[in-house]
Amino acid sequence: MSTQHTPTASELAALLCARLCHDLVSPVSALGAALSVLDDENAADMRDDAIELIRTGANQAHAKLEFVRLAFGAGGSRPGSIDTGELKRLAEAMFASSKPDLVWKVQAAGLDKPAARVLLNLVWMAVDNVPRGGTVTVEATASDAGDSRLKIVAAGPRARIDPAYVEALAGRAGEDGYDGRSIQPYYAGLIAREHGGRVEARAEEERIEYVALLGAQASVQAA
Repeated sequence: MSTQHTPTASELAALLCARLCHDLVSPVSALGAALSVLDDENAADMRDDAIELIRTGANQAHAKLEFVRLAFGAGGSRPGSIDTGELKRLAEAMFASSKPDLVWKVQAAGLDKPAARVLLNLVWMAVDNVPRGGTVTVEATASDAGDSRLKIVAAGPRARIDPAYVEALAGRAGEDGYDGRSIQPYYAGLIAREHGGRVEARAEEERIEYVALLGAQASVQAA
């Protein structure tokens, strides 16, 4: 049974940190393993592989940190619009090694920071929805008044979303509350609600669709 639940500031911070750390463990561990090889005088024949592993791990860690700096953080202290070309660059670098293909159909030249943060979080969730590959299609429009409409569709074999995540988008927690994974949809929904909007998810066979409205458009039924 789902219940309306608002995490405390410390709970939200702790769970978002857990989500971030979970994704940074792999590239950072790869760096450590590669350095161990370089330190081993008996593994000289593996030196080239170790250097390539360092390069890959460093690039992945850098891409993830750049992405979450905006997705979870302020992405800079000044308010304003984020160029959607920059959002595309962040997403492509973050998910370069992921199985689904990223299809970018964003019409807006820029998005306000809240909408940009919601978009990046939903793209991340959508990629996780199709672990066997497929496509993640990203659409976004924005009005001169600052209203934004986002649509992200994950399509592929065995595409699925945990029902708890659908509830978390609306701020409803399961019996055990939020964890390091369900906190992300809660956070995306929270940003939208704080800026006059909402986020919804719809699940169909091999297809997950997210629609987010921020600003005055929030009163319009998502289509």
